[in-house]
Amino acid sequence: QVQLVESGGGLVQAGGSLRLSCAASGRTFSTYHMGWFRQAPGKEREFVAAINWSGRKIDYTDSVKGRFTISTDNAKSTLYLQMNSLKPEDTALYYCAAKYYTGTYAPKGKYDYWGQGTQVTVSS
Repeated sequence: QVQLVESGGGLVQAGGSLRLSCAASGRTFSTYHMGWFRQAPGKEREFVAAINWSGRKIDYTDSVKGRFTISTDNAKSTLYLQMNSLKPEDTALYYCAAKYYTGTYAPKGKYDYWGQGTQVTVSS
């Protein structure tokens, strides 16, 4: 099993930047496919970005391409989401998720473990 704790959210003006972190504990971090999802009020949770266990496959939803960057630091067992050029429509609760690497890498698919989320609010 793995436990996930997000941090780094906050209030930022449009055009600003934030870096979200997801600290993992438990099983070896590098053996997981990892993803970021978000849920805005009144909307369903949506996929944002994902990275496979080896770091060789990365995917983004179209609305964040060129603005967000997903990365990992295996030595720190941490997943990151660098968010630049933030827009009010990026406002949401952001979650990180993990799936053990023996499962197929499916960026938008089912994940086995979830964090509690960190709030990102972008003001116009």
